[in-house]
Amino acid sequence: MKVLTVIAHPRRDSLTFAAADWFIEGLREAGHETEVLDLYRTNFNPMLWEADEPDWLAASQQYSPEVEREMERMTRQDGLAFVFPLWWWSMPAVMKGYIDRVWNYGFAYGSGKLTHQHVLWLTLAGAPVERFEKRGYDKMIDHYFNVGLADYCGISSSNVKMLYETIRENPEKKERLLDSAYLSGRHYGQ
Repeated sequence: MKVLTVIAHPRRDSLTFAAADWFIEGLREAGHETEVLDLYRTNFNPMLWEADEPDWLAASQQYSPEVEREMERMTRQDGLAFVFPLWWWSMPAVMKGYIDRVWNYGFAYGSGKLTHQHVLWLTLAGAPVERFEKRGYDKMIDHYFNVGLADYCGISSSNVKMLYETIRENPEKKERLLDSAYLSGRHYGQ
């Protein structure tokens, strides 16, 4: 399977990128191909301006060259993976802007739907799992990514994989987190 791996973190030497690297290694060892999109280092502009706002009355949509290129990149893929830190119970702004601009009307929802076989949301959370379960944040996050985004846009196979307690890492914990990221790649789509 061809998988687009989208990464969002401002620091290349972060645990998020280490997890992405291990995830990608797992993907490749399972026989998948991947194209990597680093939203920060490609200077993706997350701002939605007039050129990318849907024209609800038009029979077909035309978007900015940057968005059209990203739509074309997505259409070459069979699956999607997003690797990012969980900030305020969601994705970083640059990734939200990517969704806003690229998963646009007529392409990802409305008259068109995404045709990808699977999407994985691999996110790193600083807090322990108990904090998420206490207030139901874990269920809210699953619903938002799996139903609100993926299913709404036509991808019925969606999974959120959260790596918890990522702030105060020690070598053993880091190894477990990276192993988990690797296995997420190794078992992608299963």
